[in-house]
Amino acid sequence: MLKNPLNTSTQKLWNAKSGAIALVAVAATLLPACNTPQQQATVPAPAPPGSVNTTTEEVVDNTAQLIGQTVTVRSEPVKKLGPSTFTVSDDKFFGKESILVVNATGKPFVLPESGQEIQVTGTVRNFVLADIEREYKLGLQPNLYAEYESKPAIVAQSMALAPTPGELTSNPKKYYGQTLAVTGEVENLRTPNSFTLDEDKLLGGEDLLVIHAVPTPSVRQGEKVAVTGVLRPFVVAELERDYELKWDLTLQRQLEAEYSNKPVLVATGVYPSAIPE
Repeated sequence: MLKNPLNTSTQKLWNAKSGAIALVAVAATLLPACNTPQQQATVPAPAPPGSVNTTTEEVVDNTAQLIGQTVTVRSEPVKKLGPSTFTVSDDKFFGKESILVVNATGKPFVLPESGQEIQVTGTVRNFVLADIEREYKLGLQPNLYAEYESKPAIVAQSMALAPTPGELTSNPKKYYGQTLAVTGEVENLRTPNSFTLDEDKLLGGEDLLVIHAVPTPSVRQGEKVAVTGVLRPFVVAELERDYELKWDLTLQRQLEAEYSNKPVLVATGVYPSAIPE
């Protein structure tokens, strides 16, 4: 993934692997998810120049360096404040200040159930209610935001559910038709345009098959990557029809025997990711 050169302070954030969750910064448009009419999903686009992959903790601790920059964080929502606002925090750092997220996408986003992480991409700024209202006209209630005034916030351009590979393979129907942000280690290179993401955290979870729907950077076995894409059932005829994968008959039969009726993540973006242990 190409990025403009960053200043020294920001570059240190990128290199810090301790607690860092590096994900793809994506500018996106929202589309309705197929299974839940109110839920929205993101359609990833190339990362904006100068974007930074970071954590909520680093946004709090290094706000001055990140003001005005586009960042991506991954976190469980902590508290819903209104239809367009909620907070996130890094649960690895107990007692850390939470960050206000303002949904400026123009589309609703239904927060997931407890325990489900989301990926948020947006611009870091110090929250000023009057400025947010003037720019986005969200109808925010002043009494709800007094404690967040002048504190760091992320004005979101994109949001997506961020399940693990095992969550997808163990309960795929919950996620079919949705655009997701998934991280994991490349386990097995199946074909020039497909690989599996390793699942080693969820008991009973299986590795997730990923297919490149568009040209993407090559990946290596064992590489940690972030993948954005849409989850769908593995049906060879439909995948060949929709994405022109050009698999020969032998390969089709082999994959069909192994993955028939299992989930496959059709990738629109595959990027390097520094995932914490």
